Amino acid sequence: MKNSIGNSVSVTIFGESHGSEIGVVLDGLAPGIKVSEEEIAGKLLLRRPSGSISTKRVEPDHFRIVSGVYNGYTTGTPVCILIPNENTRSRDYKDSRALARPGHADYTAYCKYHGFEDYRGGGHFSGRITAALVAAGSIALSALEGKGIRIGTHIARCAGIPDRDFSNLSEDLNVLSQSTFAVLDPDAAARMQEAVRQAADEGDSVGGILETAVTGLPAGVGEPWFDSMESMLSHALFSIPAVKGVEFGAGFAFADMKGSEANDSFAVRDKKIVTRTNHNGGINGGISNGMPVIFRCAVKPTPSIYKEQDTADFFTLTEKKILISGRHDPAIIHRARIVADCVTALVLCDLLTQRFGTDYLASKDPQN
Repeated sequence: MKNSIGNSVSVTIFGESHGSEIGVVLDGLAPGIKVSEEEIAGKLLLRRPSGSISTKRVEPDHFRIVSGVYNGYTTGTPVCILIPNENTRSRDYKDSRALARPGHADYTAYCKYHGFEDYRGGGHFSGRITAALVAAGSIALSALEGKGIRIGTHIARCAGIPDRDFSNLSEDLNVLSQSTFAVLDPDAAARMQEAVRQAADEGDSVGGILETAVTGLPAGVGEPWFDSMESMLSHALFSIPAVKGVEFGAGFAFADMKGSEANDSFAVRDKKIVTRTNHNGGINGGISNGMPVIFRCAVKPTPSIYKEQDTADFFTLTEKKILISGRHDPAIIHRARIVADCVTALVLCDLLTQRFGTDYLASKDPQN
């Protein structure tokens, strides 16, 4: 079971939904990166459930940094963060042990791990593990901001209801950084939340699309072919539970364009090379071109719904009905947006240190 990603800066996650703790090891970070426990707690708060549009399982996320940080700065050695699970109800899963919940990994996990997997709450496949990614990603976000690189994600669509497009990225990213429900149009936000509540009342769930923007990223980051900017980001983004599609720039809309429409013409502004449009999402040939990196992730509806569904018992090989119990989200998208930010930050830290050296993100002045 492989649970690590990254080359120069690597991330390893561990734990299960109903185990004693989940956690993350972040290795390869330069020394001297400021680590604020308040910022980590703030990012974890954005991932935490919120009211009637989220699950009733609310974890306090009392994390502990047990290595790699001293006097508020990274030391250059592996950073390990532990987060206890304090609000579990494993009994909710006992009676359905051999029933494959539609849309979940119960059956595939059983096939791969031969029944030895921890199935409670989805075990290691649970979205609960994304809390560890957010804790590590918070440090990466702070390191990037120190280099003038900003990341922000909004809910571009939820339950078929669209948000407005990005316009002034600087202002929009400021708005998103303060938003618990990351939508740029307040009217759209209200309509989305009502649609989520309605789905919850019906025992159902909804999905949507996240759109992420990265500003301040220098040109020349990434590799052609297998380690392209798109390849590395997609690799990590598809690891977020419920993400089933990723597109960059115009994405699938390119299929209906002509080359004269799709190409981004180059120009010079303030002695810098820019493109007049950004259909390619800030990436050419797998390498950043200095324009904002723009991509979108399709997030499927939460598979745990309170409606009877057809399934099969993989112990007895008989067809059954299943009515899922427990505590589940009618939508996951509003909680997933900070996960997208943090995963993006971790990938960019890895690519930047490969391009400019392991000390690229480091502070130049010792703090202690």
